[in-house]
Amino acid sequence: MFRERKIAIVYDWIDKWGGVERVLLTLHDVFPNADFYTSYYDSEKAPWAKDLKIKTSFIQKLPKFIKKNRILSFPLYSYAFESLDFKGYNLVISVTSSFAKAVITRPETRHVCYLLTPTRYLWLYPGEYVKNKIISGILAPYINKMKKWDMIVAQRPDKIISISQTVADRCKKYYNRESEVVYPPFDIKYWTKIKSKFQSLNLKSNPNFKSEIPEKYFLVVSRLEPYKKIDLIIKVFNKQNHVPSRIDRHQDGKTDSKHHLIIVGEGSEEKKLKEIAGENITFLSKLTDEELVYLYSKAEALIMPQEEDFGYVALEAQFFGCPVIAYNKGGASITVSEGKTGLFFHDQTVEELSKAIGKYNMVKYKLQRNTLEFGPKNVERFAKEKFVNEFKRVTRNL
Repeated sequence: MFRERKIAIVYDWIDKWGGVERVLLTLHDVFPNADFYTSYYDSEKAPWAKDLKIKTSFIQKLPKFIKKNRILSFPLYSYAFESLDFKGYNLVISVTSSFAKAVITRPETRHVCYLLTPTRYLWLYPGEYVKNKIISGILAPYINKMKKWDMIVAQRPDKIISISQTVADRCKKYYNRESEVVYPPFDIKYWTKIKSKFQSLNLKSNPNFKSEIPEKYFLVVSRLEPYKKIDLIIKVFNKQNHVPSRIDRHQDGKTDSKHHLIIVGEGSEEKKLKEIAGENITFLSKLTDEELVYLYSKAEALIMPQEEDFGYVALEAQFFGCPVIAYNKGGASITVSEGKTGLFFHDQTVEELSKAIGKYNMVKYKLQRNTLEFGPKNVERFAKEKFVNEFKRVTRNL
């Protein structure tokens, strides 16, 4: 049935790699003949998309600083998506946290929106993106107009599917629309294959690991953006005396009460975060999945201080036996099982995160054993096959 339908998949921009991009590849598996539409495509930063049939808007030809400044370039982006032509398509699937839901389809074309979150810088964390109070004041009327536009275009899809109940609640609150929840896919077969491969590699000699990996370390895997609150973790690890710490003894007999942190990711805050980070904090990027598995398998725990829309990284960590210390709000409350695969903290403060790390140190051996046992089982709830079946069901019934 799907082979007979002409299908377009629309995404905000193709210029990075992360959990959402894994969703796009899964949709490509489900709809192999689909065309992919986007505002712009950076082939160097998104080599994973080389096999997709990608069509871009006029923004593709604009300078980089315009592409990246999406608040000031809002009118351009809104027009770019509204001007895309979907004549002849039976089904349009927009995957979006911003503009892609704004596409205009013909009456005979069904439009399904897979909502990652309502537009973050308009509804959730506007202050995180424009911190200068003078500029924020100047932009305030402009932001209000953008909110009105965003509310209007959110009514265009025939059906909205949210990636979690957290996002479904936001969709109702900000867009006044009901939505069905279909969790993003976790490809168990793929990660099992990677798990079997990485053990034979001498990953510590790989040049991507720019400095020696400490024997004991906590781990962050995240885009380095304001709402991810990576600065909170850095403040904790910069202030060792704020973390109730066990004294660990290395194989050479030396003791170490310092907590080491490895941060994996890139983003707009990378320079700022590196400037404030202490010497016990290492930044890595552009890692292969094998290298990432190595870090998960050796880490004390993964730390997630942000309110996640879903939290794909938490699933990766648990699958490889790495416990998760997470903020107990949003997607992590769904993907992490307290006491079995992780523990929670309830306020995004240095004090509360420090206490959570201290608590983890008191129970870490038990929690590590539990995560090795229950982590893979917990992840099965989000298996790729379930996503594929649910998405086919939803689109088939339109």
